[in-house]
Amino acid sequence: QVQLVESGGGEVQPGGSLTLSCVASGQIFSYYGMAWYRQPPGKQRELVAVIASGGSIKYSDSVKGRFTISRDNAKNTLYLQMDDLKTEDTAVYYCTMLGRDYWGQGTQVTVSS
Repeated sequence: QVQLVESGGGEVQPGGSLTLSCVASGQIFSYYGMAWYRQPPGKQRELVAVIASGGSIKYSDSVKGRFTISRDNAKNTLYLQMDDLKTEDTAVYYCTMLGRDYWGQGTQVTVSS
């Protein structure tokens, strides 16, 4: 069983930045692709960004050019650098280990003036 713990959420003004972290327990982090999802209020969960075990990356069109996903396998940690935040980025953000259906508890990001 792998536990994923997100942190780094908070409230920020439009145009601001936040960095989310997701720490994984266990020894298998480096072998699996990881992803960030988000669930805006009243909406379904949606994919934000994916990073494969080999490092290839994909972003949703809504965040491309503003968000950066990265991973540090030595620290079992996944990151999401979010810049130029918009009100529509407000959501609970979750990390997940692809293919294993492990999810974190989520961290709230609120973008508001």
